[in-house]
Amino acid sequence: MIIDQISVFVENNPGRLADIAGILGKAGIDMRAMSIADTAKFGILRLIVDKPREALELLRAAECVVSVTPVLAVSIKDLPGSLAVVLRVLAEAGINVEYGYAFVSRKQGNAYVVIRVEDNRRAVECLAQNGIKVADGKEIYE
Repeated sequence: MIIDQISVFVENNPGRLADIAGILGKAGIDMRAMSIADTAKFGILRLIVDKPREALELLRAAECVVSVTPVLAVSIKDLPGSLAVVLRVLAEAGINVEYGYAFVSRKQGNAYVVIRVEDNRRAVECLAQNGIKVADGKEIYE
């Protein structure tokens, strides 16, 4: 139910993202989703990949500053308002979403929203009680 997100500290220089994508691509690691938040000098690249442990090792070997963050991937219908339902359930339970980003599933009509919350287990329980599916690693990584 909880998946691994790779976070990479990235200098804000031309070609740096290409270097990181190249490292992963050369190793056959597939990026499922990515998000980058930046400032003038650096950014934080957040990745969901099909082989998170392997990606972590490769990026560390390339002297990247990386970490793993446990996040949730919530499965939603790819329809207007679907995300609002998930966010309302969490809000009513007093669970704050720190950040999120989305990607469309290979399964037609579905999307995933990656969310970072303070208490993943509590969020999973709350969502399940409201009939909202949280994807497991196998579903995301494969």
